[in-house]
Amino acid sequence: MKIIDAKGLSCPEPVIMLRQAMMSKESAYQIIVDNHASKENTTRYAEHQGYKTTITEKDGEYTLTFQK
Repeated sequence: MKIIDAKGLSCPEPVIMLRQAMMSKESAYQIIVDNHASKENTTRYAEHQGYKTTITEKDGEYTLTFQK
């Protein structure tokens, strides 16, 4: 599983990072973001690509796991 650290970045950077990672066609990815907009936008993008999303939150950081 490819892990992407996008803490401190604002959109569209986390979505671009996720899109670039997804070019490898793996079945699972994980991205760590620290703002609501990035959480929503990366989730929307991944689900549009056919991935299911699991989100955990701890101390203001969201860990999103996307799996096919």
